[in-house]
Amino acid sequence: MQITRQADYATRAVLYLARTGQGRRVSTSQVAKEQKIPPSFLAKIISQLSVAGLLHTLRGARGGISLARHPGEITLLEVIEAIDGPIQLNMCVEQSGVCSFEENCPLQPVWCGTQNDLVQKLRSTNFAQLAE
Repeated sequence: MQITRQADYATRAVLYLARTGQGRRVSTSQVAKEQKIPPSFLAKIISQLSVAGLLHTLRGARGGISLARHPGEITLLEVIEAIDGPIQLNMCVEQSGVCSFEENCPLQPVWCGTQNDLVQKLRSTNFAQLAE
């Protein structure tokens, strides 16, 4: 299991912004260069993070991107799910009836517990903590 490259880039971009300071705008080209993210890929990521309410964007000569909230209010889970969607280790964790072994499956409790642990860890990790 692995998060997508896009989610990895998104977490690095948000962390970079968290380290620059609350409310400070940074050019997308600067983020792309400093974090080694292809600019065209970063543009798509920024759009998704903006729609999710995690970033503010401003076009023009004095434009750039900034965090929409304090870094302590943005979790790792929010950023990953804004890019990759909800975390789901196996379909049986979220949907009943998708597995013919559902009634007597020793694996489902493992998948459910593991997913809950992972989601809780990502939810309890915010970008202020990571920026320290």
